[in-house]
Amino acid sequence: MSPRAELGLLRTNTERIEMTILHREDRDFVTTLTMDAPERLNALSDEMLAALQVTFDDIATDQSVRAVVLRGTGKAFCAGHDLKQMQAGRQADDGGAAYFADLFDRCATMMQTIQALPQPVIAQVHGIATAAGCQLVATCDLAIAADETRFGVNGVNIGLFCSTPMVALTRNIPRKAAFEMLTTGRFINTREAQELGLINRAVSADQLDNATQELANTIASKLPIAVKTGKQAFYKQAQMTTADAYAYAGQIMVENMLDSMTDEGISAFLEKRSPDWP
Repeated sequence: MSPRAELGLLRTNTERIEMTILHREDRDFVTTLTMDAPERLNALSDEMLAALQVTFDDIATDQSVRAVVLRGTGKAFCAGHDLKQMQAGRQADDGGAAYFADLFDRCATMMQTIQALPQPVIAQVHGIATAAGCQLVATCDLAIAADETRFGVNGVNIGLFCSTPMVALTRNIPRKAAFEMLTTGRFINTREAQELGLINRAVSADQLDNATQELANTIASKLPIAVKTGKQAFYKQAQMTTADAYAYAGQIMVENMLDSMTDEGISAFLEKRSPDWP
């Protein structure tokens, strides 16, 4: 079989998986992705990672999508990696070394794809978000959680330090708080998660859908090029020194100001009318 045919078969198989464990709904410029493997607590299995990756890749070039909501079915948002699959990987001749390296590489790629998307991604969290599931919350650009949700990077409790979830977590919350969670396996509640900056806010469970959709719709109502430009700049400047960040952000502001749709937006504001954006 040719490499092109193999690639086509892989994509077809991934799309079949996506239809069963990841559902996509597009409405009013907002795409909602629902992880649907409740019996596994929506674990980031090989199949789930593949489905998320191919779907995010498609969304990246879909100009009809202005905001994305990521949620899960059942009792949990996401319980992290699929431990049964990981243990099965040990049966290889190398004890699982190649499989584990590939697994964490695929997971890291998917996480970075989320932040590279032009559209903001909102995690709609309920139940529990543990280990790589907590990493997923930390990776999403925004997060709204139901009251009583618990968050943890608790791999240390079973002898596996959450080193890859640590990357996203330490870029969201204070370092000492992150280190305590990582070394003790302690779960935090929504109040602590909001205070630390892991989530934007918590709402009652019966208001979770509405609150998340309201945030997504608000973002979707903004000028797409401005949001896209802003998201890219947000993450890039965060890795720079203060002086370099100001120089870079100044260039981005110039480019944004020169866009004709920004001209229309400012003119409309000054003339006290709604902007004529397509």
